[in-house]
Amino acid sequence: MTTPRDLLIIAMDLTASRPPEQGDLSLALAGAELIDLLEAQAITLDGDHIVPSDRRATADRGLDEAASSLARQPPYESVGDWLWRRGRGLSAAYLATLEAEGRLTRQRRPWMIFQPAHLVLVDSPARRQAANRWASDEPVLTALAAAVGIGDKPTGESPSVADDAVATVLAAVHDAVRSLEAERQRRALDEAAFDNIWRGE
Repeated sequence: MTTPRDLLIIAMDLTASRPPEQGDLSLALAGAELIDLLEAQAITLDGDHIVPSDRRATADRGLDEAASSLARQPPYESVGDWLWRRGRGLSAAYLATLEAEGRLTRQRRPWMIFQPAHLVLVDSPARRQAANRWASDEPVLTALAAAVGIGDKPTGESPSVADDAVATVLAAVHDAVRSLEAERQRRALDEAAFDNIWRGE
């Protein structure tokens, strides 16, 4: 399993009643992909820019797709730009992959027959592996989860990691999630102001 898959499984396991915002989760999944690509030596960072290496193949289709979509000529893409571009709809893509692999199943609540079925995790080695990684307080997974509000650490508080490149990615994920939340709040204020105008307030 990979960090994005582990993160998604943990998000579903721990936040079933109140899942994180899909946009936040997608940004964190894109960051998780970068961290796994760093570990696989498929990329390096030059400052905050992503430099692909000649190693393209990994053991995971999602990571291979991520690697193949990297800019391979200078000027290379920044980590922040990558998160926004790659993250678009990424949580839905990973959910579809896990469902196709049989790691998720659709269940319909009997008292909500007109509501669509919701996805739930099945018991699997992948789910147990993610749970074990979470229980061990592995710093990368803990930091990514904290970015989307999972766990007991404040959103801006990342566990320390020894690798500077990984720390750069984690910081970019936290910044992107904060930016997205600020945009949601701005839109909510704009909508509230518009509603007040129509009500004559």
